[in-house]
Amino acid sequence: MAKLYFYYSAMNAGKSTILLQSSYNYRERGMRTVILLPEIDTRDEVGKVTSRIGIQSDAVTFDTADNLYLIVEKLNQEETLDCVLVDEAQFLTPQQVRHLSDVCDNLDIPVLAYGLRTDFQGNLFDGSAQLLAWSDSLEEIKTICHCGRKATMVLRIDSNGHAIKDGNQIQIGGNDRYVSVCRQHFKQGMSERGGDEQQLLDL
Repeated sequence: MAKLYFYYSAMNAGKSTILLQSSYNYRERGMRTVILLPEIDTRDEVGKVTSRIGIQSDAVTFDTADNLYLIVEKLNQEETLDCVLVDEAQFLTPQQVRHLSDVCDNLDIPVLAYGLRTDFQGNLFDGSAQLLAWSDSLEEIKTICHCGRKATMVLRIDSNGHAIKDGNQIQIGGNDRYVSVCRQHFKQGMSERGGDEQQLLDL
């Protein structure tokens, strides 16, 4: 039986690079994949997944109202799919995670979802929470804090590199807006080595 996989990390751990490599590995063996990408992610060209090292691939975009099972079912009818990959999976709705589990259980197609675990306030994204609960396999993709410890949290920062503790959960951005840090420096609000410490959250 096909499985639902969730690969999670903090920012800048290379999730998109690993996703693209996984898709390439399937295709190199003559298999067909499809990459799904939330429309909310507007950092790069529409309908493209692009990694920080410059590689990219076409993707099928979707919004929160779309039934992902029906999208995959239609694509699979056109030409048999061997794997479904989802970038920025934290933006999935809980129902869409159920759709992806149905892709595994009813269509027997494995689904590899890649996304952030927590937001800039240390809270789970809805999509990530559902994936943590419903996935068959969980794997952490590791990256490091500026202190050298494993980074597990994400700071949202302003133009001066100071941590921001309030605001909407979803605010699209890259290295100019977010930095990955360990839990200690998340609590202290330190976005870089030698930076001024400020309390981010009363955790």
